[in-house]
Amino acid sequence: MNDRYDGYDQQQYELVGYDEFGQPVYRQVQQAPSYERSGEYSAYGYGYDPYATGQQQPVQPAQPSSPPPPAPSYDPYGGAQHGGYDPYGAAAGTGEQPRAAAQQQATAYIPQQAPAPQEPEPEPAQDRDYRTEQFDFVEDPDENSEDVIDWLKFTESRSERREEAKRRGRNRGVALIVVLALCLVGGVGYLWSAGKLPFLSEDAKKADGTTAAGPQNRDVIVVHLHNTKGGATSTALLVNNTTTQQGTTVLLPNSLAVSGDDGTTSTLGKSVDDDGSSGTSDAIDALLGTDVQGTWRLDTPYLNNLVELVGNIDINTDTDVPDPDKKGTTLVHKGEQQTLSGPMAVAYATYRAKGEAETAQLMRFGQVMQGVLRKLSSDPQAATTTVQTLAQILDPSLTEKDLGAFLAKLADHAKEGDYKTALLPVQSDGTLSDAAANSVVKDVLGGTVKAPSDGDSLRVGIKNATGDKTRTEKARVTLVNGGYTFISAGTGTAAAASQVTYADAARKQDAVEVAKTLGLPTSAVRKGKTAANADVSVVLGQDYTGK
Repeated sequence: MNDRYDGYDQQQYELVGYDEFGQPVYRQVQQAPSYERSGEYSAYGYGYDPYATGQQQPVQPAQPSSPPPPAPSYDPYGGAQHGGYDPYGAAAGTGEQPRAAAQQQATAYIPQQAPAPQEPEPEPAQDRDYRTEQFDFVEDPDENSEDVIDWLKFTESRSERREEAKRRGRNRGVALIVVLALCLVGGVGYLWSAGKLPFLSEDAKKADGTTAAGPQNRDVIVVHLHNTKGGATSTALLVNNTTTQQGTTVLLPNSLAVSGDDGTTSTLGKSVDDDGSSGTSDAIDALLGTDVQGTWRLDTPYLNNLVELVGNIDINTDTDVPDPDKKGTTLVHKGEQQTLSGPMAVAYATYRAKGEAETAQLMRFGQVMQGVLRKLSSDPQAATTTVQTLAQILDPSLTEKDLGAFLAKLADHAKEGDYKTALLPVQSDGTLSDAAANSVVKDVLGGTVKAPSDGDSLRVGIKNATGDKTRTEKARVTLVNGGYTFISAGTGTAAAASQVTYADAARKQDAVEVAKTLGLPTSAVRKGKTAANADVSVVLGQDYTGK
């Protein structure tokens, strides 16, 4: 095609950027009319071709109705189908250009731009050709990867800490369970050793505070207070009832009638002076149905030392006590919670005013003993040490260790308020009334009369209702010769017929034998209530001759 002059303004496209696909975007610019020196279109656009051959010809004006095509775009990937420059030598395509319409549409509203040519009809989406090299793929920076690693490490370490905390919690729980189990076992062991497990004993207290019926376990020792200055004696039973968890001091009047080994009857005071410890304890066992485990002779100097060792005592005194060493002065004053030293305690425990009953002095002795127990240690070892410090000579049947352990149990009851003092009431003739036998012997000393062991003689209580006092002695001699233990039950209202009574069915044959021994008919034997301190009770009527 010959060069020619184009009288119309020429249009040329200028690069303004790249679209989202990485392709160049152009806009139209106005060009002044130019003269073409070449008769061919240059590969770089319209105008002078420095490589054209032949004579220079004037350029013909372009047709107004057909604007020249835009300059070919540069395709860095060399696609021939896009009609662009192929750096690898492939000819530019002359076919359809699907991206030209998109480029013109993208630049249609750029300011100071000439009106865009008519847009071709967009191609269907399924006809577009996209390749992977047209897209950019963004990778996470390296520091993000490090953050992820740090987070994983953090979560892992936190999980480990949680697991460690759980392990420590489980270990603490197991340790706590072990400690509680040891405490429980230790507590039960202590209660068992101290005799404070009622469900392990034969009988126990009921919920309402009453005591279940039946045999009860009790430990008993007898204590004799000897007044080395006055010569008188005072006797008491120290009772530890392990069934009911009660401690009691049972005061025994010296006028109490007891029987000796030969069956003769005497008073308790005379028995202590004549028979000593062993004979008296046997007589008490026979009379009260107890089982005395030992005798504690407590002379007044040792009582003085005992009070001093426990650090004095506090009791409610019922009278003023004069000082025996200083006439006209008062050693102990009457009042509540009086603090008594050793000498004051001895003076109060042995004091008996002129004309006072023996029981008044005996009650004061009981107060002093309970005051000592409240101050004595509840620890067996510590109580034993106190006993050893007294340096007294004990009965061979009662060692210092046994006495210390026994007193420690009573001290525990006294501190807890489970201790009382009871006086055994006796009648004017020294015998026990039925009421006394039931209230003290039955309730305090064990609930029922002690069943004789093998070799023990049957205890027979005799009440004389013949009207002849001499017949009591005849009955005593007869029973002792027959191998029985005689227990005096005093005298009663005169009765015509004699009666031999047994309470336990197992004692029926024994009752028959007693009747035969006394020369009474077997028809006099019947089942009924007996004295609390006897296995078989006999009421001698006027039909008993004593032959």
